[in-house]
Amino acid sequence: MQQRIVILGGGPGGYEAALVAAEQGADVTVVSREGLGGNSVLWDCVPSKAMIVSSVAMGSMQTASRLGVHLEGGVDLSGRARADIAAVMDRVRLLGLDQSADIESKVEAAGATILRGEGRLAGPETVEVETEGGGVEVLHADAILVATGSHPRRLPFSTPDGKRVFTSRELFALQEPPERLIVVGSGVTGAEYAQAFAKFGVDVHLVSSRDMILPSEDPDAAAVLEGEFERWGMTIHRRRRAYDMEVDEGGVRVKIGDKDGGQEEWIEASHALYCVGMIPNSRRMGLEAAGVLTRPDGAIPVDAVSRTNVRTVYAAGDVTGGIMLASVAAMQGRNAMYHALGMAVAPLRWDAVAACVFTSPQVATVGMQGPDDDAANGPVDTIRLDFAGNPRAKMEEATVGFVKIHARKGSGTVLGATVVAPNASDLITPLSVAVHNRLTVGQVAQAFTIYPSMGGSTAEAARQLMGLATAAAQ
Repeated sequence: MQQRIVILGGGPGGYEAALVAAEQGADVTVVSREGLGGNSVLWDCVPSKAMIVSSVAMGSMQTASRLGVHLEGGVDLSGRARADIAAVMDRVRLLGLDQSADIESKVEAAGATILRGEGRLAGPETVEVETEGGGVEVLHADAILVATGSHPRRLPFSTPDGKRVFTSRELFALQEPPERLIVVGSGVTGAEYAQAFAKFGVDVHLVSSRDMILPSEDPDAAAVLEGEFERWGMTIHRRRRAYDMEVDEGGVRVKIGDKDGGQEEWIEASHALYCVGMIPNSRRMGLEAAGVLTRPDGAIPVDAVSRTNVRTVYAAGDVTGGIMLASVAAMQGRNAMYHALGMAVAPLRWDAVAACVFTSPQVATVGMQGPDDDAANGPVDTIRLDFAGNPRAKMEEATVGFVKIHARKGSGTVLGATVVAPNASDLITPLSVAVHNRLTVGQVAQAFTIYPSMGGSTAEAARQLMGLATAAAQ
């Protein structure tokens, strides 16, 4: 008998699950209130990274003279470079829509049905959908996947108006560059946007509640980025939180202070962008009716194969409150379908997740990130190799960065890595393979690399870790 699958949400967790289930012959319906791809494709990953690509191009113009590139007559490109924010944002939106259309075509070609509307659980095997036309459609399922994503968190005073105050969701309506931009939040999203606008020539003030930006990343990587941020003229307000905001026709004022509300001051700008986290989209989903448990923050707990406490209900992606990455959502969604359809499934390994911060340089990580993880992994050897001596890095003016590898002392098993480089999102891949497959530094070191290449430093760092192990054994 054909299995009936209903998927609530069309983001990476939802559409990847739909592809797997449809390809396995299931009767699949994807319920989505917007184009497939969800927040990731329409409002987050695709548009934000596309905007960052434009800012990187702007940065390249600013540094082209060091490579001997000028306009005719010897005019320095940096003096002529301007960012057309309206054109950048138009391109960003179109890329998101185009990618969403591609995903829809692929899902429909696989045999799944896409139903536009708002879905909610009416029981452990029933979904009610309020369709675009205003009617209600009832769907019965053998398995339900909740993949409804998340939305930007708002501070009590930070309601976005899409004109002067934004979260990442409204930002792409911007048509003129801000004269001065206050970015509240120095995590991944805040750091990415802050640097992009700084490269566009905007006077950026970044409000960070911690001693250092990117508190969840490798401290060495964060230190490199702080130096780059300030080199581009950014002002970083460290150990400060936003407590209030005033908005008028002339701009915005944000009150900041320390964690106890002391040392208060007002900073002024033309615009403000709040990047203070994401909240799982689980409210008004009928989870209680189906008996699905949620945590106080709204996240849905799941096991290693993405199943909730209810046998027929699975959840994937941001709504589970785990690592909020498109790649993680996709993996959880696929695993859910493999399990629901009775196929073999390897549980998701949280110790092998790869991630990237798309700043300049990028910061890519996989697995173990530092000494705090030592207790779980036992004695660890760590090596950091800067790109300052890498020939390809010198050619590309990309010497600000490094590769760092963590390996278990004795066996040399690769436990984690950090890469800081313009193309770190690509350079992390062999190290991700090493962590996932529990390869040793010896195996990484003995793999062929290209000369000259940034990747050559990965093998060199692994060789240095081999040297540490050899010295310790003598």
